[in-house]
Order: sequence, then structure tokens, then C-alpha cells
Amino acid sequence: MIILFDLDGTLIDSTDAIVETFHHSFEVHDFTKPDDEEIKTLIGYPLHIMYKELGVDEDKVWDFVHTYKEEYRKISTIKTKLLECAVEAVEEASKFAKLGIVTTKTGKYSKVLMEHFDLMKYFDVLVGFEDVKNPKPHQEPILKALESFSANDKDIWMIGDTKLDIICADNAGVKSAAVLSGYGKKEDLEKFTSIIFDDALEVIRHINEYKNYKTSTK
Repeated sequence: MIILFDLDGTLIDSTDAIVETFHHSFEVHDFTKPDDEEIKTLIGYPLHIMYKELGVDEDKVWDFVHTYKEEYRKISTIKTKLLECAVEAVEEASKFAKLGIVTTKTGKYSKVLMEHFDLMKYFDVLVGFEDVKNPKPHQEPILKALESFSANDKDIWMIGDTKLDIICADNAGVKSAAVLSGYGKKEDLEKFTSIIFDDALEVIRHINEYKNYKTSTK
């Protein structure tokens, strides 16, 4: 079995780091700042899409992204925290599945964060924004992650907090489960999946029960 995790809103809470870094980039480029809620509703999308949605002209978007990454690198470990039960979820999952991370965050900084929290040791692969041409909801990030595992592993799950994660899983032909610990609203998630839990630990226990049931009925 393979279990792939999203990061923001699924295992970590980096809201403060993201919002603060967005405000910093708008200050640097002398651009009208959006309010916090406008930023939060876009978390999960790639940075360049977030900036476009926040009104930045397309020809300036990558300047903002560069400024963002430079600042985020400095504050990410300080301003990010693990979600409740995240460690337990990863530890439990590692006992019966191989694990990976699929995120739209920059992979380089995501690995730093996971190493900071001493969790990267549980994961066989981390696929970030720079590792693919087509980020979520395209299937490429999941398919890229699966290259690191045996082709014999057919029971595959993607866990995330937004519709992007669920659509990505559907496009890749793998199972999915949503969590309410992040940025996706329940009413939006219900349009794409019926498997919705409060947090990653609840999902892992559900998947383990599912695995045990399948084994017992063979």
C-alpha cells in the first residue's frame, strides 16, 4: 500500500508564514495588499496562480514569486507548526504503508520543513512544484511520486485538504480522502469525495480498517 500526503492543511499549518510572506512581497513591489482571508482561500494553489488571483499582472507574477520564496525560506521553520495528530498519523501510516508527499509548495523548502520536524525519514519521496510541469489538479504530481515505488503497489491513497488533492487523485486513478483540518470547506469537498474526516490521523485509521477488511475477506 502507498499513502501520499499533501502538506499545507493536511500535516502542517503554515498559514502565518504564507500570509506574512505574501504581505512582504506586496510591500516590496509596492502593490496594494489583499486581506488575510483573500490569501487563505487560495492556499493550496501554486504561487503564480495565487498572485494572479490576487490581481498581479501576469508579466509581474514571477517577480512576486521570487520575492516570496526568498522571504519564505527565512521564516518557514519559525512560523510553521505541525497540525495536531500529524506525527501520530505519519507514524501509524508508516507501519502498514509506504509514504510519500505530493505538494504544490516548493519541494526544496518542503523537505527542509519535514526535516525540521523530524518527519522526512518516514517518506520515500517528496514531489514539489518544481518537480513537475503540471501541478495539481493535474495527475502528474501523483504519477511522478509513484515512480519511486514498486509497480506492484496497486492500493494507493492520496490525502489532502482541498479539491485540488481529490481531483488530482481522481485524474491519476487512485483513491482519495479529504481532511477538514485545512483550507477546503466541507461543502466543497463533498462535491468530489464522500470520504471526509477531521484530520489525517482519522483518515489513516480508516485506511487501515479498510486494508484489514480487504485482507479478512480474501
